[in-house]
Amino acid sequence: MSRVDLGPQTRLVARLAGSVTDEQLTAVTPCPDYAVRNLLGHLLGLSEAFLDAARKDLGPRTDTSPSATVPDIGPGWRERLPEALEELAGAWRDPAAWTGDTRAGGVDLPGAVAGAVVAEELVIHGWDLARATGQEYAPDPAALDSALGFLLSATDDPDGGTGLFGPVVPVPRDAPPLDRAVGLSGRNPGWPH
Repeated sequence: MSRVDLGPQTRLVARLAGSVTDEQLTAVTPCPDYAVRNLLGHLLGLSEAFLDAARKDLGPRTDTSPSATVPDIGPGWRERLPEALEELAGAWRDPAAWTGDTRAGGVDLPGAVAGAVVAEELVIHGWDLARATGQEYAPDPAALDSALGFLLSATDDPDGGTGLFGPVVPVPRDAPPLDRAVGLSGRNPGWPH
């Protein structure tokens, strides 16, 4: 897994989040059991957890499984989320973040794998947020390449097997990289159709 600058993708996710209206906070998303407000809460939580993972500052934020509770936004999320995303990108610019071992979601893993995981999370949840709120979405190409590579490496059969997040939604091998990544994450690229 090679290093990628997460800055372009974190800025895109921050822009998407900044365009969410209060009325959209209860809208459904491609993430089962998550409304937009829960997806935003997840993005904030993963930004904080992977910030600590990059810094090798292991503790409560890196030890908590993302499935432990349904996340939600709190007061001040509109200011805190863009700040957390910016801090996250800055931490992963340090080459030391990509070396050695770290922890995220209660799982010990090599720094390079954690970097690929956070790229995947930002790409896929950026897509989730854009789809749920009717926004255009074109992820950063480097982050998308990293996300797709990680998802392919974690899937037993890209044509319909089981991936990290459940059953793969098959898409043609010549489909655009974003559609392939979305399918590998267990989502239908045509959502909500």
